[in-house]
Amino acid sequence: MKKRILSLALTAVLCVGTLPCTSGAKELTEVTLNEVAHSIFYAPQYAAIELGYFEEEGIDLTLVNGFGADKVMTALISGQADIGFMGSEASIYTYAGGAKDAPVNFAQLTQRAGNFLVAREEMPDFEWSDLVGKDVLGGRKGGMPQMVFEYILRQNGIDPAKDVKIDQSIDFGSTAAAFSGGQGEFTIEFEPGATTLENEGVGYVVASLGTDSGYVPYTAYCAKTSYLEEHPDIVQSFTNALQKGMDYVNSHTPEEIAEVIAPQFPETDIETITTIVTRYYEQDTWKENLIFEQESFELLQDILEDAGELEKRVPYEELVTTEFAEKAAE
Repeated sequence: MKKRILSLALTAVLCVGTLPCTSGAKELTEVTLNEVAHSIFYAPQYAAIELGYFEEEGIDLTLVNGFGADKVMTALISGQADIGFMGSEASIYTYAGGAKDAPVNFAQLTQRAGNFLVAREEMPDFEWSDLVGKDVLGGRKGGMPQMVFEYILRQNGIDPAKDVKIDQSIDFGSTAAAFSGGQGEFTIEFEPGATTLENEGVGYVVASLGTDSGYVPYTAYCAKTSYLEEHPDIVQSFTNALQKGMDYVNSHTPEEIAEVIAPQFPETDIETITTIVTRYYEQDTWKENLIFEQESFELLQDILEDAGELEKRVPYEELVTTEFAEKAAE
């Protein structure tokens, strides 16, 4: 990072007095990326941004927080975003609904769920059966956090509809505040919600949904079919930049990763960022490459069917392309 900053500074000095200076410069292509949430969970993406990998690939990236997969998909379909980053279930719902110009997934970022179960007391010997009869603040119906939670419960012989009292009435991002205010005995939290509750002394992480659900294609990048066909070079450059970010997090320590992505989270102190990065790092959250494998896609559909959200399975070939990720990984 220091070498890159020094290099840029020297270039600026050499250009003074000799303007215009165009050596090595190239025009950047504007790309709008709408993300489902702004979270440390997506560290490889932010590493790519902060280390200048998108600029290196000729992309001027505008990042927009969509606050939910449904809103990201709406922005993508309406043309307000070029690329959407969310749970792949959104593309399956859209395709199953008969949408024209269906969004296609071209890169997978995370391979674990990013949520944690938080209790009001420390439970070092926690088992999922401990949730039977308890009040739990859950996620939106049909969303990945809730479906993965239900999947884990069923894998442990627990009926989500009968054995656990799951409150799904609270908006995404507001459950931590509700829990802190006294609602629920447990809550399913994305970061930084889980760590914030621990820092406040009102909650304790007792289980990782990412660890207990196994490898799940939790979040991926997609674009409309027409965009992929009309702008393959842009999509390839975008994917190349992401792969560089992925390579960085897979070859550096949590402390180094936290330092790099810290500017993306100015409201969060570096110690908290490091704690969260370490938590995701240790559970093998990020893939080594961006290739969205068919096995992962079928597992995703298993989870959707298990949750009663998918009446008919959709073909992998229609909603996933691996050509960009494969080339980026070469």
